[in-house]
Amino acid sequence: TIGSPEVQVLIDGWTVVTADRSWASHWEHTVAITEDGPWVLTALDEVRL
Repeated sequence: TIGSPEVQVLIDGWTVVTADRSWASHWEHTVAITEDGPWVLTALDEVRL
């Protein structure tokens, strides 16, 4: 976040907001575990993970 690292989970039990309502971001990848090792399915061609 650009503010406090503390968060609150809203009453719906799913939505998470920063306690001070500052902006935040979230990033994740989808990974497949194969016999040859992990394969990052959402990686851009230019990015090697």
